[in-house]
Amino acid sequence: MTLPDRWTDRLTLPVVCAPMFLISNPAMVITACSAGLIGAFPRQNTRTTGEFESWLRTIRTALDARPADTRPAGPLAVNIPTTTERAQLDTDLDLCRQYDVDVIITSVGDPSALTRLAHDRGLLVHHDVTSIRFAEKAIAAGVDGLNCIGSGGGGHSGGISHLALIPRIRAMFDGTISLAGAVAHGAAIRAAEVLGADLAFIGSRFAATAESDANPRQKDWMIAGDSRALRYTNRVNGIPANWMLESLAQHGIDIDALPAPARRGSDHLPAGVAPWRDLWSAGQGIELIDDAPPIAEVIARLSRQYLAACEADDHAEAVRASLHPWDERITDGVS
Repeated sequence: MTLPDRWTDRLTLPVVCAPMFLISNPAMVITACSAGLIGAFPRQNTRTTGEFESWLRTIRTALDARPADTRPAGPLAVNIPTTTERAQLDTDLDLCRQYDVDVIITSVGDPSALTRLAHDRGLLVHHDVTSIRFAEKAIAAGVDGLNCIGSGGGGHSGGISHLALIPRIRAMFDGTISLAGAVAHGAAIRAAEVLGADLAFIGSRFAATAESDANPRQKDWMIAGDSRALRYTNRVNGIPANWMLESLAQHGIDIDALPAPARRGSDHLPAGVAPWRDLWSAGQGIELIDDAPPIAEVIARLSRQYLAACEADDHAEAVRASLHPWDERITDGVS
């Protein structure tokens, strides 16, 4: 397991509250960081540099105002596109440094240039990957962490089972690894660690909370729906994701009749319809979502579930004692 030493006394739960486009907001980030999680939001959720700085100032002021005798706040992360123009990128990264952001999260595209600029400012970079090939490219770019999105994730999901993806990437990468996709229960956080990840990356479960800026109808469908209401496809915007079929239907879109775009984009969609704003995604973790309580309550539940899963590890000695001595058999030449 590989986490920065400076995070040791700041994380109470090995979880990233994922940055979600048009959903994450300062209230969610403040609550997550205050509870000892990594709180994150996308730069794209703010429309101007001034608004971006305002969000950072609001978050940092709230976290710094916590009582001195409380546990340090969890790390702060910002998702910045790799395609951001250089002048804007410099400005955004300078603001991140000014307001003590810990991690820059990047996704689609080559993170090489952004990683160099972030490192120059003492910022860590974690890149989203959905395949071994993308992981290899991100490692070559010098990133500090990989958010490994396996099958069942929501926005821009991968198609590989975590059971194979995480151990494979751990064997080739000694940086921080986050398991992302379909995590909605504390036991899954523990499972991520068992597989070799350092953190669990959670989106949909936090999208269905009172503070979330997700559309109320999207929240309702996440609560009432299950994985049968999702379709994993690249037909919406050119990149595979799990899309909510009901959100497509409300705009008259038949996913089976929708042609796949030749490249990333949404020009083939009905006029005025935009992915994420009008068409929504969710991970298979909605199988475990049946309400939208305050985010603090979700964190408390995840913590209790995670603790119970960790305590279950106590039976390891009994299991070990019950196993056959296979190593001795192999040594003796018995197959």
